Amino acid sequence: MAWTIFLMRLVKSAVVLAAVAAAPAAWARDTITLGLQLEPPGLDPTAEASAAIPAVVFPTVFEGLVHLGVGGTVQPLLATDWTVAPDGLTYIFHLRPGVRFQDGTDFDAETVKFSLERAIAPGSTNPQKVALSHIDHVDVLDPLTAVIHLKAPYGSLLQVLGWPAAVMVSPASAAGNVTHPVGTGPYTVADWQRGNAVTLARNPAYWGPAPHLASVTYRFIADPAAATAALKAGDIQGFPAFPAPEAIAALKADPRYTVDVAPSEGETLLALNNRRPPFDNVLVRRALSHAIDRQAIIQGAMFGYGAPIGSHYPPQNAGYVDLTGLYPHDVAKAKALLAQAGYPQGFTATLRVLPLPYAKRAAEIIAAQLAEAGVHVVLQDVEWATWISQVYGGHDYDMTIVAHVEPMDYDIYGRDDYYFGYRNPAYKALLARLDATVDQGQRLALLGDIQRTLANDAVNVFLFEYPYFGVWDAGLRDIWLPTPVQLVDLATARFDEAGADAAAAGGLCGAGGLAWLLGMAVLAAVALAAAKAGPRYVAGRLAVLLLTLLAASLAIFLVLQVIPGDPARVMMGLSADPAALAVLRHQMGLDVPAPQRYLAWLAGLARGDFGLSYTYRVDVGRLMAERLAVTLPLTLYAVLLSTLLAVALGTLAALGAVCGRQGNVVDAFLNGVAQLLIAIPNFWAGTVLALVFAAGLHWFAAGGFPGWGGGLLPALKALTLPAIALAAPQAGILARVLRGELVEQMGQDYVRTARAKGLSLSQALLRHALPNAFVPALTILGMQFSFLLAGGIIIENVFFLPGLGRLVFQAVAQRDLIVVQGVTVGLVFAVVVVTFLVDLANAAVDPRLTQGRRP
Repeated sequence: MAWTIFLMRLVKSAVVLAAVAAAPAAWARDTITLGLQLEPPGLDPTAEASAAIPAVVFPTVFEGLVHLGVGGTVQPLLATDWTVAPDGLTYIFHLRPGVRFQDGTDFDAETVKFSLERAIAPGSTNPQKVALSHIDHVDVLDPLTAVIHLKAPYGSLLQVLGWPAAVMVSPASAAGNVTHPVGTGPYTVADWQRGNAVTLARNPAYWGPAPHLASVTYRFIADPAAATAALKAGDIQGFPAFPAPEAIAALKADPRYTVDVAPSEGETLLALNNRRPPFDNVLVRRALSHAIDRQAIIQGAMFGYGAPIGSHYPPQNAGYVDLTGLYPHDVAKAKALLAQAGYPQGFTATLRVLPLPYAKRAAEIIAAQLAEAGVHVVLQDVEWATWISQVYGGHDYDMTIVAHVEPMDYDIYGRDDYYFGYRNPAYKALLARLDATVDQGQRLALLGDIQRTLANDAVNVFLFEYPYFGVWDAGLRDIWLPTPVQLVDLATARFDEAGADAAAAGGLCGAGGLAWLLGMAVLAAVALAAAKAGPRYVAGRLAVLLLTLLAASLAIFLVLQVIPGDPARVMMGLSADPAALAVLRHQMGLDVPAPQRYLAWLAGLARGDFGLSYTYRVDVGRLMAERLAVTLPLTLYAVLLSTLLAVALGTLAALGAVCGRQGNVVDAFLNGVAQLLIAIPNFWAGTVLALVFAAGLHWFAAGGFPGWGGGLLPALKALTLPAIALAAPQAGILARVLRGELVEQMGQDYVRTARAKGLSLSQALLRHALPNAFVPALTILGMQFSFLLAGGIIIENVFFLPGLGRLVFQAVAQRDLIVVQGVTVGLVFAVVVVTFLVDLANAAVDPRLTQGRRP
């Protein structure tokens, strides 16, 4: 029954193409769509370390006791003021009155106690559990006064309370915040289309001034080229943390946009493995620092954007010490230090490169610069999950390039088990003194000593502070607010002028009934074909189908077990607490033996239960159904376009082939067109289509999907360019097959008989040859449908469509193995079902196939 329900979801997704009423598209100036490169795996910043979570919900949905302003200054938020005891062990917070959560529950001192003690509880997966564990307990003096007691003085407490992981959550809704967040902020989460967008709506009961914008939609666009195209096409009105520095100069010159540039909290490093020779020698590390030309790297890798750094500290924050002059670019000095360290001829080292544009560009430049000093660098590409497992977790590397984006993360150099392998008791003593110091002047002095120690020890080659780029519609105001914990301020953002109200969206009328009607029609057609093919033939094909599914499920599971990368580690990030990591692994069932996991998964599949996504924490079957509402219509659209184009090309080419010398020219030309369609890669065709028809002519959107609820025409318009890109090569293949079959059929006796009775050449081809030529073409068409359904991953990423292909791509990157397993076995099921239906159709047309005879 569960499988029947799942199949009917597929049918409903197809019916949407015909069942949704059209509605006009409109855009109001009190709404905005912003682009983000990464989609959050969940919406609870207290549960996971992903930077994409606070980018969407902090401080828009969730708020903390305090707020970190520009430069990291601590400002009141849900707490109006606070006092610190002379011994630094007690903090008394006076809370803002009249604050309510978005579900109507009160915010008070009991909420503070619950939120902070929940973050440090044994089963907590809070990404800042280590920092917050300086808290011993929280007392409630009265509803508006909370007292935090520390185990020992901790001077960074106020800054930590301003981080996303320390937001206030309601006891009534905390358990569901991953998928249905409830906070005290100016916006609520109105909708989350996984893989596509999150929409925020203005909170009418917000305690502070009402935001100007009624709604904000974050659309997820991973590809930098697609992000640029979306801006130029007008699909989005802004992009905080814009990922394409190569496009900044052109966007600055375009009067339609304003561009902001600010330093981030991301220290970009050439990280060195201090455990491994020769990097355990400080002279070698200093030599590498002299061999590197930071300005050349900034110019080449970041197109001139970024500030050089000499230690692990952001230049914009209080307490910064400029140490960039400590290791000036000096190749001769680098060679001398290498000789002094015992490497007069240099050495060979491996540089592991993440699939990030800045890392790839910087790696090439660094390899060339180090070669001048005698260090031969071997570049080795590594994807993110493998990097987490092997480099970060296993310390298996020589050098790597990465930006550390966590605010105030200089404490990582005090961890013996950190992947740098740096051990310095004097540095740990500085960190301990900083923690125990509350006086701001003394803290700034200690921060200077911390920076100097890291620079003198040349722990890593400190390259540059990664820049943030904000690209906005020229009419947008008061949105850019780069601080250690946020980039935009949606509470103050506004447009210069108000626009017209948005038009009402069309609805879905009777789609459910029509879906069931079409489903019954499809089942009736299958039953008729099965009856004609015979029960023995059908039973044999079904047995093959089931065996194929079983073998595929086992193969898929085994392959995924050997892929490097721990899903829990990927989710928790670089600063994961080991205890929190163990808790998360238990929650995800990763501490269970693999055979037991496989049998449990297989039993679930038999019930139609695909399991629970590691990343999204929702049912995988639900995720697949949501994505099929895009992928299945896109596949059907592409098959329709490819079939129409193939029939036109194939019939005209065949007609030319049998018409004599003049027709041969037409045949040769159309064959060339078909060959061209086959030869052009669909991802290249998709990119060109987006640049010409979206960014250039503005006829179509550059990507994204508005949803079927917005009307049939906007949805079809969004799918048109990707459908054309998918259809073109398939049309070329089908056209060549159809042309060959038509030419063969035109030489058969029954066609000559028809011609002798007076039919013209074109009439004989269309009436007699074409229907018979479709029999072998039907098999090709079935294979193309299966290919397009399972193989649209590249096109879905080019056009950032929330389909199955993009879901698999994201799941592999995030090591969400249960999603990869479910989607892959689902696609295998779809392929074998289509093959089964094609076999039934062929057997119904030609009964000789049921007897094992060739036609």
